Amino acid sequence: MFRRLSLILPLLLSLPGHGASAGGCERRSPPHTVALVELYTSEGCSSCPPADRWLGGLAGRFGPERLVPLSLHVDYWDHLGWRDPYAQPRFGERQRRLAGLSGSRTVYTPGVFAGLRELRAWHDRAAFGRRLEEINRQPARAHIALAMRPGAGRSLEAEARFSLPAGTPAGAELQGVLVLFEDGRVSRVRAGENRGATLAHDRVVRTCSPPLPLKAEAGTRTLRQAIALGEDWDAAKLGLAAFVEDARTGEVLQAVSLQGCLAAAH
Repeated sequence: MFRRLSLILPLLLSLPGHGASAGGCERRSPPHTVALVELYTSEGCSSCPPADRWLGGLAGRFGPERLVPLSLHVDYWDHLGWRDPYAQPRFGERQRRLAGLSGSRTVYTPGVFAGLRELRAWHDRAAFGRRLEEINRQPARAHIALAMRPGAGRSLEAEARFSLPAGTPAGAELQGVLVLFEDGRVSRVRAGENRGATLAHDRVVRTCSPPLPLKAEAGTRTLRQAIALGEDWDAAKLGLAAFVEDARTGEVLQAVSLQGCLAAAH
């Protein structure tokens, strides 16, 4: 489903609560459910820039205790003449899967999903606020401890520790995913529907881990990754996110994010 990165499953030492440590930072998910908000967008789509701006403002409006916004660029607009530099085919595949699970036969760009439900009225503040409140009212059904710190050279070390509470159904097909995103991306589009426009993007997904299967009876499982940074990536604007989802239904049980960890490191 996502771009494969090196994957190690070591025993992770206990992480402290929210906050920064020397050269890095750490965060634990709260006792309520944090909403994962996914925007499917493309630089080749003329109706997408307003949605890009909307998503870029969510973190400042609501904060990490309420939502984790991510921008996933799809490649199915590339045939119009502009190749989106952030697009990955697997993001379009994920969007089609989520659309099918939510009962839709059609994918839209821009497309927004929050807690599996597709939000056609994402631009309606009241409607979005109600959906966010519905998700945040739910007690957490998974726990995540997330850590990010500088690695050797132009790299970073990322860790996510996933655990499931007692009472999780034994047959549940749950999985944990680790995501690296970047803020402050700017493109000058030279072809396609947005030709001549300068587009700004935040929360752009750069890499995602392969899903890590989770079982309540297996106890805590940990993803640890060493991620080499692309030449044009701004380390100070990188962030890390992790979430737990139901592989059968697409429902997100918990999400967490942190950023600003590498500002003084690279």
